[in-house]
Amino acid sequence: QLVESGGGLVQAGGSLRLSCAASGRTLRDYGMGWFRQAPGKEREFVAAISWGGANTYYADSRKGRFTVSRDNAANTVYLQMNSLQPEDTAVYYCAAARSVGLVIDRREYDYWGQGTQVTVSS
Repeated sequence: QLVESGGGLVQAGGSLRLSCAASGRTLRDYGMGWFRQAPGKEREFVAAISWGGANTYYADSRKGRFTVSRDNAANTVYLQMNSLQPEDTAVYYCAAARSVGLVIDRREYDYWGQGTQVTVSS
């Protein structure tokens, strides 16, 4: 089970750090990703991190503002989001894929959290 936390309401230009904790599963065996879904839109890729954390990949619009990291000892993955803008408003999901590398395609993820709401006011 994956459980996201850390979402909330923030003003434009602010920051949030999302966490994704796993229970009943060891995250170090999985490539991890973050996705988001805004109302009326498809779920889109945000960032991915390899199993050891050495490799990361971001959607172009998130480069430089978002940072994905992981602490395998704590069985947790993080998404640091800075300079948030109203267009970043969405439900954010973490996901786990049975792959040690970077996984970009949401169809390749095996497990999903329930999501956490991020709302950025202007």
